[in-house]
Amino acid sequence: MMIKICGITNRDDAMAAAEAGASAIGFNFYRNSPRYISPTGAAMIAAKIPESVLKVGVFVDEPAEIVTKVALDAGLDVAQLHGQSEARGMRIWRALPADVPVPEELPAGTEAILIDTPSADLRGGTGRTWDWKRVKAHKWKLIIAGGLDASNVHQAIEEAQPWGVDACSRLEKSLGVKDHEKMRSFIKAARGE
Repeated sequence: MMIKICGITNRDDAMAAAEAGASAIGFNFYRNSPRYISPTGAAMIAAKIPESVLKVGVFVDEPAEIVTKVALDAGLDVAQLHGQSEARGMRIWRALPADVPVPEELPAGTEAILIDTPSADLRGGTGRTWDWKRVKAHKWKLIIAGGLDASNVHQAIEEAQPWGVDACSRLEKSLGVKDHEKMRSFIKAARGE
């Protein structure tokens, strides 16, 4: 199970996520997000994180040139693309709102699809859940997000049978700052411990 902690804005939270066993951490480069981080800030954090933990950049409506530059500057492994964003030459996770059908065909180079709660303004991090059963046993690698925490991630995994899970807002003690105990509990629950 790939387990991603998204909305990382500081080194302490990134290290705590890695030490708790997260597979990936997410940096949000969408300027309208309350969890926005600059590429320079993300690079300083990413440099301290073990290589085994994927560094994922969240992009909204960005052209491939911007995504590529930020990915290089910040030391990213994966581009998570929302809206009209494009990327080349790296791992790509496409994000879709849960109210849109999962496509039969994926754009070239797409490794996984992240399904999240629909939100026109935030593009994730809403803390709201959706009906996980509607994507069960899909043929693509799916990552489910939206309102996940230790109390419901096991149920979400059972209902959707995803490749991965992604959590953000429900693991915070304040906006953009993670609660380390909530992160540890979420990761344990996702692993069925």
